Amino acid sequence: MDQICQFTALIVREGDLYIARCAELDITSEGASVNEARANLTEAISHYLETADPEDVTRRMRAAREANEAKHDD
Repeated sequence: MDQICQFTALIVREGDLYIARCAELDITSEGASVNEARANLTEAISHYLETADPEDVTRRMRAAREANEAKHDD
């Protein structure tokens, strides 16, 4: 059974490229446009989730959540 996951993407322009980053999984991709950067990031996330050790996924998401909580505690 497939699961539906929702992640946050931060996309910024750097020179001629758009850099897309998923902080929850610490995955980054790029593209010549916002849409291409988003599509490339989606593909990178899908590949990671298909091949990663579930414990690594949990560890990355926990680290991102803890970093976000620490940022908001200040």
